[in-house]
Amino acid sequence: MTQPYRFCPLCAAALTPIEKGGRVRLACPECGFIHYRNPTVGVAAVILDGNNVLLGRRSPTSSYSGAWCFPCGHVEWEEDVRAATHRECLEETGFEVAVHEVIAVHSNFHNPNQHTVGIWFRCEIVGGTLQAGDDLDLVAWFSLFDLPEPLAFPTDQLVLTQLQQTVGGA
Repeated sequence: MTQPYRFCPLCAAALTPIEKGGRVRLACPECGFIHYRNPTVGVAAVILDGNNVLLGRRSPTSSYSGAWCFPCGHVEWEEDVRAATHRECLEETGFEVAVHEVIAVHSNFHNPNQHTVGIWFRCEIVGGTLQAGDDLDLVAWFSLFDLPEPLAFPTDQLVLTQLQQTVGGA
């Protein structure tokens, strides 16, 4: 596991390991700053049309290039999770969406250097034109029972399996 800090971001003193809350954490002996390495939040748009789901292929310039995923991304500082879902979907698919209920929440451990917590929202297309953008180079509809491979994120497979069971046939 890599640590993002070696020096205090507040006073520049060297950080030292301490035990706090049952974990070893980096702390500043000068100003008392403690680095809590917390996960970031990601969001994903689940757009269904009957038994079909919209997925995107990761572009060559993004992580997990060539693999498929739900339109997704990170929540920005001071951004609401539903607003982030709307923004990411528009950036990656060209679709304006209404963001509805949470379908799933999972911890993502696939990248040992970046723990995230993902929230998958059911979304409904309300405008726009399908066009890949941002981290995706292709967006397409797939039957829930004939999905592309590989998938970029193991948790997307969990959500797709859940959707298959919901519509029947799995």
